[in-house]
Amino acid sequence: MSHDAPHAKLIYMANQIAKFMESKPHDQGIEGLASHINDFWEPRMRRHLFEVLDAGGNGLRPLVLDAAVKIRRPAEAA
Repeated sequence: MSHDAPHAKLIYMANQIAKFMESKPHDQGIEGLASHINDFWEPRMRRHLFEVLDAGGNGLRPLVLDAAVKIRRPAEAA
């Protein structure tokens, strides 16, 4: 993996979820991916995901990029 070390695992994890969800119709895949991340990823993990997304989403599968609008952005760390 050629991504920043702190984000590489999250990129991998998000892409693994996306690979599974790509077997579903696109809209269902988006909903499923966003729901999974919202339900199971702690705010710190989602914050790191949004750091990658805000920097252009390099390395993320297209379904992750499409689902980003439905993923809850956590509050900034204090």
